[in-house]
Amino acid sequence: MIEITYRRTSRLSMRVVKNGDVHVSAPIGMSRAHIEAFINAHRAWIERAQVRAVERKDKRAAFFAQLPLQSRADKQEAVRRLDELVQPMIARHAAEMGVPVPAVTYKKMISRWGICNVRTRSVCFSIYLLLLPEWCVEHVVVHELCHLIEPSHNARFHALMDRYFPRWREANRATKHIY
Repeated sequence: MIEITYRRTSRLSMRVVKNGDVHVSAPIGMSRAHIEAFINAHRAWIERAQVRAVERKDKRAAFFAQLPLQSRADKQEAVRRLDELVQPMIARHAAEMGVPVPAVTYKKMISRWGICNVRTRSVCFSIYLLLLPEWCVEHVVVHELCHLIEPSHNARFHALMDRYFPRWREANRATKHIY
């Protein structure tokens, strides 16, 4: 499917989204014929990008399928294993950073490795962290704890990451390319 959106922009642009659909942004007032000519001129690129999108989707599904979480017992066992792994990391890094963590939860999340609620000072981790190497899990733990000090991803946040987990850039790249 091709979706065309008119915007306050000076040029045509297009992207293929995760599900393989094509999103085109066009300047307000541009003719439909001009937009269709643009799409047709880039048909080969669109087809290659759609194939890559399907491959990424399949790779992602295969990655998450490695951890079966169909039953309640599967999920409880995964949470238990993850809690055993994460709690010592939280205890050590929270003490080092001077941040209390009153609540830690675990969810079946595939779009994020972790979430920090600055207001309640609680953190939530994806159960799928069990699929990552331990040092990458630690990176996620430190990342979320740093958000208790600095909520945004600004220079101060990056300085905290450099201080408390110097390999964070490497771990960030590793966790982004796993699936």
